[in-house]
Amino acid sequence: MQLPPTDRVLSSRTGWTRAHWETVADHLLDSVVPYASPDFSRYGLPGRASWSGVALDGLEGYARTFLLAAFRIAGGGAPDALAERYAAGLAAGVEGVWPELTDCSQQLVEAASIAVGLHESRAWLWDRLPPRTQERVVDWLGGFVGKRTWDNNWMLFQTVTEEFLKSVGGPYKQEEIDRGLARIEDWYVGDGWYTDGGSRNFDYYCGWALHLYPLLWARMAGEAGQVYRERLSTFLQTYQHFFGSDGAPVHQGRSLCYRFASLAPVWMGALADATPLAPGQTRKLASSVMRHFVERGVPDSRGLLSLGWYDTFLPSTQPYSGPASPYWASKGFLGLLLPADHPVWTAREEGLPIDHGDVVAEIPTVGWTLHGTRHDGIVRLLNHGSDHGEVSDPHYAKLAYSTRTAPEAGEHARVEEVDNHLALLDGTKPAARGTIERLSASSSRSVTPLGTVTSHSSVRGAWEIRVHHVTGAGEAVTVREGGYAVADASAPAVESGPGWAMARRTDGLTSAIIGLYGWQHAEVVRNVECNAFGPHSAVPCLSGDSPGLHVSLVVLSGDTVHPAALREAVTVTRDADAVVVTYPDGVSVTIPLG
Repeated sequence: MQLPPTDRVLSSRTGWTRAHWETVADHLLDSVVPYASPDFSRYGLPGRASWSGVALDGLEGYARTFLLAAFRIAGGGAPDALAERYAAGLAAGVEGVWPELTDCSQQLVEAASIAVGLHESRAWLWDRLPPRTQERVVDWLGGFVGKRTWDNNWMLFQTVTEEFLKSVGGPYKQEEIDRGLARIEDWYVGDGWYTDGGSRNFDYYCGWALHLYPLLWARMAGEAGQVYRERLSTFLQTYQHFFGSDGAPVHQGRSLCYRFASLAPVWMGALADATPLAPGQTRKLASSVMRHFVERGVPDSRGLLSLGWYDTFLPSTQPYSGPASPYWASKGFLGLLLPADHPVWTAREEGLPIDHGDVVAEIPTVGWTLHGTRHDGIVRLLNHGSDHGEVSDPHYAKLAYSTRTAPEAGEHARVEEVDNHLALLDGTKPAARGTIERLSASSSRSVTPLGTVTSHSSVRGAWEIRVHHVTGAGEAVTVREGGYAVADASAPAVESGPGWAMARRTDGLTSAIIGLYGWQHAEVVRNVECNAFGPHSAVPCLSGDSPGLHVSLVVLSGDTVHPAALREAVTVTRDADAVVVTYPDGVSVTIPLG
């Protein structure tokens, strides 16, 4: 892929302009052509099949790349052959190639992408289709009417599909259009955040689904969508802090192979005039994220999006993800719908808060704290609220996540649960999870919880103080806590000493954990093929010989870290009700034990 020259006048921070986005979009669309069926109705991309099977994976390949094609076409400047190719595939698909829509089937997801794409490219594609093809498309999409969806973001697929049908004179039920919009009201928790289907499922689906589709519906219906615009603006106030200064998103939640689909709410904020960001900030954020992935081999040498993060990494994917699933990343190109003379494309790039100083942002209703450091551009997410219900998922249940690390997700690492995890062990049983602040007591697997843990965090720069109060456990229980897992193409260098352990990558990224109170032992646990950031990973961890109070200092930094010095310089005192942590400069923070 040959990118256009950078523009350091318009885009002083990333060098990227609209032309870069169009080039990447064209490269992605051109690269899937060799894998198309002769009639262009399916794209059989290489990779592991999803649980829906090869036929559905082929439909997914059409629908998700069509979404990108639609944005590219509607944005202007796309070659005529692009619309012709997808029109041909559409005509063939609805003549019996694509399976009919059934209750809770993957077809429903893909139908919504096709409906959105047809709406946004209407003047260039739908309006030029022969009447017979339009009728067959309406017949196929009309299969959505009366169908049951899963009780989560899928309900919005029905909303947008039937709204499109309504706009072209097809079958629809108004109560089904309204039902999805009504249902998400039950999931709105405040601070701009939705949970996906109840429980405490907080992740990027809030942005690339639950904020996106209501406003896509509003575009179709000609509605103002004021409540959705207000919520999106509130959401973006803190969502802008989920990205490091290098454009890396916080690596948390499911479906991470969608990658830059995380930009969908950022672009929708500009499209719907529902953003607190200046136009130059919107482009800086979006271009930083896209450039981040492009510079790290995404798309790959074939021009394809693989099932992974920077490269293929199946442990971080879900069984529903097939080889074309990553093309939901098409949502990250929503900004192409903005005209070329829109301020987002013409204003000079502006820095975001992390480009100017350290950032701490709270999302109380979700139970998250974000803290970013300007000197290394890293953002860390402290998790005291998301756990994906009863499922022990390393992408939800860890104590912390970041823009430069991923949780250990390999099979044996999921069993051991060392990184960013507080565990109680009795020497024979697997680790049992304690509670994390407001969460009820639970265990990671079918094991007997060995006690209750109440955890608190306090941040300062790149440092996080963790206070764990372990009660109700026998004296024979061992307490163990891990820090961030760092991973790379080569094995990280590791060190440990009295009360501290550390792992460092060749680029200087360092993870350290330092025992300040209650810990006796320190070590580094190594793994292979367990991490999305590289085949070799290492996790520093501490252990204590008995329950009670444990205080640790966790560090993830691009700077040099001296854990032995920190252990001496940061002091802890306690009484019956609180812990007082005093930093080297004399500043103290009091953390209650209740």
